[in-house]
Amino acid sequence: MATANAPSPSGSQLSEAQDFLAKYPDVEAVDIILTDFHGIGRGKTIRRHELEGIYKSGRGLPSSLFGQDVSGEDVDDCGLVQTGGGGDCRCWPVPGTLGYLPHTGRGQLLIAMYEEDGAPHDVDPRNVFGAQVKRAENLGFYPMGAFELEFYLVDQTPDAQGLYHPASYAITKRRSKLRNTMSVDEIDEMSPLFDAVYEGAKHLDLTLETLISEYGPGQYEMTIRYRDLMRAADDVIIAKRLIRTVARRFGKEAVFMPKPFGNEAGSGMHLHLSLAGQDGNNLFADQADGSLSPLMLNAIGGIRGTIGETMLLLAPFMNSWRRFASAMYSPASDDWGVENRTVALRVPGTPGKTRHFEHRIAGVDANPYLVAAVTLGAALDGIEGKIDPGKPCEDEIGEAKAPNDLPRHWLDAIDQFAASEFNKRTLGERFHTAFTKIKQAEYEQMALKVSAAEWEYYGFSV
Repeated sequence: MATANAPSPSGSQLSEAQDFLAKYPDVEAVDIILTDFHGIGRGKTIRRHELEGIYKSGRGLPSSLFGQDVSGEDVDDCGLVQTGGGGDCRCWPVPGTLGYLPHTGRGQLLIAMYEEDGAPHDVDPRNVFGAQVKRAENLGFYPMGAFELEFYLVDQTPDAQGLYHPASYAITKRRSKLRNTMSVDEIDEMSPLFDAVYEGAKHLDLTLETLISEYGPGQYEMTIRYRDLMRAADDVIIAKRLIRTVARRFGKEAVFMPKPFGNEAGSGMHLHLSLAGQDGNNLFADQADGSLSPLMLNAIGGIRGTIGETMLLLAPFMNSWRRFASAMYSPASDDWGVENRTVALRVPGTPGKTRHFEHRIAGVDANPYLVAAVTLGAALDGIEGKIDPGKPCEDEIGEAKAPNDLPRHWLDAIDQFAASEFNKRTLGERFHTAFTKIKQAEYEQMALKVSAAEWEYYGFSV
């Protein structure tokens, strides 16, 4: 049983806290963050003297945090609210995630939830993914990967109509309504903000790499270094909070809603994935004759067969589905191809030992642990079943695609997710039931919201 001063079931070490306190003697508070179903950080801000105690004996938080909708409201029939008397479960540090945010002056620590006997809590999204990582390791595979993040920066204050606009630049204070795709001068005008983001990343063991000005006005993309897939998912949680908190210090807001502007590009969260062997070598590397790895092709085959069932995790909110209104660069499909950005599962064209594939469907609003869980789980199914992915798609951008049987809207995705045996098996029955109920409740709440556009089109004319 994990009790006071017992070994941490997460593998965290007290020395990590002690080293942090010695390195940052002026830090007086630390944000401890548990990631909920929606990818939102729930937790507490603790004082400096409390940090070592979390490494010694964990910290209690209610498991009902996982029974909330995106707004923090309890969903009573999800099976996770006020169970077992409503007591706390114990949360322990995620090793390697204790860091410092210089722009806030506080530390930051990711935590995960465990039962009192030290078993991973079965509905914590990080633990749900962890079960698939363990499955992979039992098969002799070590998942590797990275995520790309697309997002918008907007000014904090809306206009007189309540609408938000792309952020004015940090240097010049002007605002451009042009796309400025991949403009280095646009990045320069926002450089003080991004310099602060990169500075913060140095203190968080977070390697942010390429930054570009994306297709939409005020839209950017940051890539994160390829590494162990579990830590790559942690990196998304850390990076989003870093970007969001820095932006606020500059009078901006970072928007990870995938379609904040109806006529502009949506924001995705592309997952790059491969499997390493026990020797660290990439098992998806090209064959000696230059052909693609059969193991990678089987993994792609497994994922193709489950995309429809998992769309609710890849596009979890009502706004997520606006991103698929235009198929350009937002492939709501189950196809694959080599160096083809119209497909769902893209194999980048660079050949050789670094070969991997890119899952392109998820929006930036998706929970990275859940995206990784179903992607890895389906890939392993494909490998175990030696599933053929079929012929690669060779469609060109703008070319009409053949219809597929993927869900076409949010409610359809909820229904397909609920009926999926793959999701029950991969995510666990209790998680599957709770997530279904929460999304059904969220859909019902959103269905009651009457938009300004409905008043404009229908209010006085029908």
